[in-house]
Amino acid sequence: MRSYRRNSPQAAARIVALTLLADGHLSRSELDMLDQRQAARILGLTPDGLHQVLQDLCEDLLAGAQQNWGDACKVDPDTLAALLADVDDEALRRTVMGLCVDVANADRHVAEGESIVLSAVLDQWGGATAARYRTVPAPSRPRPAATPICR
Repeated sequence: MRSYRRNSPQAAARIVALTLLADGHLSRSELDMLDQRQAARILGLTPDGLHQVLQDLCEDLLAGAQQNWGDACKVDPDTLAALLADVDDEALRRTVMGLCVDVANADRHVAEGESIVLSAVLDQWGGATAARYRTVPAPSRPRPAATPICR
């Protein structure tokens, strides 16, 4: 796996790219969502720069997968932890997490691989990043006033 400078646009984009590939394929709806959100600009890259990070990740994953794409999209926990450690700026983490959630939801189905990546991000990054995306119970609603039955 190639190395990027800590908190660099490429390190952040690689995590988003990993979410894109986590279900074993790249869907048009996911790419369209990234375009609509202007993900490249938000991360500090050109559109070509974001595509280059995605291509580089594909090459890195295939290099260790013995030419089986299904296995290539699976990243071992230690490698995933190392990739996530490359982003430690809290604001950048929130940005990356938002993009990852949007990618996972773009096709209206969160696949197992996407869920694994999102869970790892939440577990490793914790703090304010996780608090924003953890499910919280809906606030309870006040009960309506009782309507008298007899007068």
